[in-house]
Amino acid sequence: MTRALMIQGAGSNVGKSVVVAGLCRAARRRGFDVAPFKPQNMSNNAAVTEDGGEIGRAQALQARAAGLAPRIDMNPVLLKPETDTGAQVVVQGRREATVRARDYGRMKAGLMPRVLESFCRLAMGRDLVVVEGAGSPAEVNLRAGDIANMGFAEAAGVPVILIGDIDRGGVIAQLVGTHVVLPESDRARIKGFAINKFRGDPTLFAEGMTEIARHTGWRGLGILPWFADAWRLPAEDVMDLRATPSEGTLKIAVPRLNRIANFDDLDPLAVEPGVKLEIVEAGRPLPGDAALVLIPGSKSTMADLAHFRAQGWDIDLAAHVRRGGHVLGLCGGYQMLGRRISDPEGLEGSERECRGLGLLDIETRMQPAKRVTLTEARHRATGLPVSGYEIHLGATSGPDCARAWLEVEGRPEGAASADGRVMGCYLHGLFAADGFRRAFLDMLGLRADSRDYEAGVEATLDALADHLERHLDLDALFALAEPLA
Repeated sequence: MTRALMIQGAGSNVGKSVVVAGLCRAARRRGFDVAPFKPQNMSNNAAVTEDGGEIGRAQALQARAAGLAPRIDMNPVLLKPETDTGAQVVVQGRREATVRARDYGRMKAGLMPRVLESFCRLAMGRDLVVVEGAGSPAEVNLRAGDIANMGFAEAAGVPVILIGDIDRGGVIAQLVGTHVVLPESDRARIKGFAINKFRGDPTLFAEGMTEIARHTGWRGLGILPWFADAWRLPAEDVMDLRATPSEGTLKIAVPRLNRIANFDDLDPLAVEPGVKLEIVEAGRPLPGDAALVLIPGSKSTMADLAHFRAQGWDIDLAAHVRRGGHVLGLCGGYQMLGRRISDPEGLEGSERECRGLGLLDIETRMQPAKRVTLTEARHRATGLPVSGYEIHLGATSGPDCARAWLEVEGRPEGAASADGRVMGCYLHGLFAADGFRRAFLDMLGLRADSRDYEAGVEATLDALADHLERHLDLDALFALAEPLA
């Protein structure tokens, strides 16, 4: 009989995604057939599934922890912000609509049947499903029509474990305050709580645990110290990349775009010895000592190009190229490097055409058909294999495409300048290939070591599971999972 439990947070960014990944790996090592599930996620960092759909990258990592290939049912609703007030809605892996936040509030309740359909399909025949909430159930103003937290827990009959983040302060108020504002029926669904991101001696918070339990009646399941190696796992939020503790000598500068998307290209570079990955915030110049400026993907290419220029980064980038620096554009970043981007159908907004950065002799035309596919490729110069995925609107053409530097399923992919210092392509994930990554960094002047990136991720997931085993009462936690009706 399939059992399930749900991990919710007393706030956003309390570490739910990492905790769920650790629980999936710990459950798998205990012999459970386990799967992750998140009813609704909001992220522009998407993963492509084998069945040609999109889910949040955090769920792809959790699937890996569980020993499974990512499936669209693991994250049936994915919101991909395009503006400050609107997002693309992806349902069961497929783009369904672009709506304003206010309109989505009315739309989401109607998505519950499809969320439950995915949940039931995923749960069928498994021992355990670990569900991740979104944001916090304390946002009781959003309770009506909720599909992400208590609304889902009620509909699916799933018990809840609440996680508090002590690193941001006020963790007793986070948890006790959640208890106070929740209606009694939701409050009763919470069976236990845990504290995350503790720095120092956890025994010093023993009295705090007692106070939380006294005020709420919930069972304390443990205190998780800060997991120092979390930065070695693929990041769900680009903000997490700031914590990369690299002492590298080769600097790669990445401008933080407003709608940065699919930035998992940066993860293998962030953990590479010798590389210093610098995320450049708005208002700061691109560093003059960077060997490479990497322009990542974007959910709103034309708007992000305007943002790029507003920071003066176009001037910095031209100076970087004059100094002999290298430039790599990936997906949306690739489109920005060309002479022109046109959007005749207004897929990205009201602007129909804009001038590109002009560093590649190419043009991009936005088209309604979205390409979403896993891809095997070959680096033409070395013959090295590369695996990745494509997820984009638009088609790119022009003279510099004659210098394509990748080959995908027998067709040329990408473009390069005549001197080879400016390059672009649509393929995401290519730096996870160890051989290609070493060859690329060698071209930049860094003799990279033979680090196995994928093995490093696996080792970190195992270390995360060990961390949870040491500091949480996992026997009690897994025992709280209830059978599905």
